[in-house]
Amino acid sequence: MSFRNLETAELKGKRALVRVDFNVPMDDGRVTDDTRLRAALPTIHFLSEKGAKVVLLAHFDRPKGKRVPEMSLRPIVEPLSKLIEQPVAWADDCVGPEARKVVMGLEDGGVALLENLRYHAGEEANDGKFAQELASLGDLYVDDAFSASHRAHASTEAITHFLPAYPGLAMQLELEALDAALGNPQRPVLGIVGGSKVSTKLDLLMNLVTKLDKLAIGGGMANTFLYAQGHDVGASYCEKDLAETAREIIRTAGRNNCKLFLPLDIVVAEKMVPGAPARVRGLGEVDEDERILDAGPETVARLKRAMDNSATLIWNGPLGVFEMPPFDKGTVEAARHAAERAKAGKLVAVAGGGDTVAALNAAGVTGEFTFVSTAGGAFLEWMEGKTLPGVAALQI
Repeated sequence: MSFRNLETAELKGKRALVRVDFNVPMDDGRVTDDTRLRAALPTIHFLSEKGAKVVLLAHFDRPKGKRVPEMSLRPIVEPLSKLIEQPVAWADDCVGPEARKVVMGLEDGGVALLENLRYHAGEEANDGKFAQELASLGDLYVDDAFSASHRAHASTEAITHFLPAYPGLAMQLELEALDAALGNPQRPVLGIVGGSKVSTKLDLLMNLVTKLDKLAIGGGMANTFLYAQGHDVGASYCEKDLAETAREIIRTAGRNNCKLFLPLDIVVAEKMVPGAPARVRGLGEVDEDERILDAGPETVARLKRAMDNSATLIWNGPLGVFEMPPFDKGTVEAARHAAERAKAGKLVAVAGGGDTVAALNAAGVTGEFTFVSTAGGAFLEWMEGKTLPGVAALQI
């Protein structure tokens, strides 16, 4: 893929429409986690310092084309102003006279935030007329919201038909990291896919076994694979109706020379509650009232050896019920080993997905991975091998 380079653009005095992800957690009109605001800072600072007039476009929640006061972006103005250390102008709409007045009133280097894009039905409909209205406010378009790139919306796809389009600095970093993980990776490549359901990750698993050298399957979905191989999984969560699908994934992995790692041993308990008495079991040793809740020590040790013999790791999903000690041990131990390898420059470690980020945070190693994507659905669809409309629209 080839994209325009924002660093080569003529920016002084230009109106830069910047698509950001400000869909942040809020409580009673106050931002409770500013991670996504901080992610946009490098691009905002870069454009502002180059003399551009920075116009921020974002959505919040799902108002479905109506003005819902609780879904306004207005509460973001104050915390964003503090972060960028300059005033942020506010427009009560993202198109029309109010938006135009605010944008035209910006000085070079100034920053404005426009109201929720999804107050207009044309946003999610990828409506060309609405996109043209947005585009009329700017001279160039910058997409810095990879997390919104899996949807063909007016502010991520249609708008690129009316303005020269560039990836923002955060988007550029994400694309480079993903290319390093699956596009043109250093081999061998090891994947870890966890989580509870095979059904939600069928496309992902089928794509990865054709791309990776090794794939480890953990979490609740591993139970379905164990069951498919004839192992008793007791009272564990298991999608028994997908046993044949699991066997087909195993066969596809074999045809593509992808070595599949399923659990060698597991950690079980009768109840899924914090501090429950946990026992390590071998395969086939699970009692009917026991639940598989984590990967066992042999399984984790083999996974660590696989990391030692890999150049690239791509990770989506925990190995067990990481939110609930003592069933967090497998995920935490594996994450810390991957972080050590990455920090030492011996492993390109890329991870993504909501549960994965939470698990890495719990292990205290998020900052030590090569790259951690917070994009959620977009990261998953990219791993599935799907075209992301918002990324494709930026290509030249």
